[in-house]
Amino acid sequence: MTMPIIFLFFLILIFYFCCVKNIMLHKPPLILAIESSCDDTAAAVIKGRKILSNCVANQEIHIAYGGVVPELASRAHQSKIVPVVQQALQKANIEKKDLTAIAYTQGPGLLGSLLVGSAFAKSLALALDIPLIPINHMQGHLLVHFIEDDRIQTPNFPCLGVTVSGGHTQLVLLKNQFDMEILGTTLDDAIGEAFDKCGKRMGLPYPSGPQIDKLAKEGNPHRFSFPIPNLPGYNVSYSGVKTAVINFLANQEQKNSDFIQSNLNDLCASIQYTLVQIILKKISKVTQERKLSHIIVGGGVAANSEIRTQLQNMASKEGWTVSLPPFEYTTDNAAMIGIAAYYKLQEKSYGSLSDPSDARLKYGL
Repeated sequence: MTMPIIFLFFLILIFYFCCVKNIMLHKPPLILAIESSCDDTAAAVIKGRKILSNCVANQEIHIAYGGVVPELASRAHQSKIVPVVQQALQKANIEKKDLTAIAYTQGPGLLGSLLVGSAFAKSLALALDIPLIPINHMQGHLLVHFIEDDRIQTPNFPCLGVTVSGGHTQLVLLKNQFDMEILGTTLDDAIGEAFDKCGKRMGLPYPSGPQIDKLAKEGNPHRFSFPIPNLPGYNVSYSGVKTAVINFLANQEQKNSDFIQSNLNDLCASIQYTLVQIILKKISKVTQERKLSHIIVGGGVAANSEIRTQLQNMASKEGWTVSLPPFEYTTDNAAMIGIAAYYKLQEKSYGSLSDPSDARLKYGL
């Protein structure tokens, strides 16, 4: 009887260790993600597709200048990146030795800012001897819709991605997480830049987009009419309407120096309506011609109440499915870098210490 019992004991032991090893091999990866493309220093920890922490340090120094000053941004990143990474690790309740990989924004963005995040990520990955994963910032904005979160409806492919931010306005066909084709883009200013420059002309603080959105709620969007460009294809343009607003305000102030303050709410509502209509018309054109019914939106302007409301109204009318990200995933954040890195890690698509930061990084890289 002794031998069968011993034999059975070893069988159980082997089975136990095989199960433990299998569990360890398939446990979700822990990725530290770093985002430093512009003026926000961000770090996040993602376990599988679930965000454990998502920390952002804003740079208020740029408010006095009415826009981002690249040199000041890179210097601020240097002082903020260590505390932000420490905060992300502490909030996630993990140690550096637990990490599976380090991800960072390779581009596009401000070169000086990108270099700070890149240098930190490369140094940490080298010290921990774990994979390094460079991420395209613009792809990250759209991939937030694949984060494991009850508030997010995971898209089906193919779908239309719309990136609307201070630096970009793009319509993108998504065939999978990394097969993305730009269908249309701005030929000049981005929608967020147009918001900020119009707001600056009206005396609103930087960033002006949220201020315009707030004031527009009390205004009439049809009080003042501004031109909507009729470009062929799927490209958009915002420089024309921006110039039209600035010229209109100058002409009106010649007649009444108090014109802006007397009509501020209506001006904000009319300007916002026009800027949003420009991109909505192209979204409608793409969905009809490309037979797409699922739309996902990313970027800072995705937080704008007008674009969210109008898209939802159009979705009800046209039979679309529209996915809008939670507000914390609209502006620049590291969670979006982390989810992109998760999918790259599945494909064993790693970077190297020699990968350069690229201020004009294209899709597919």
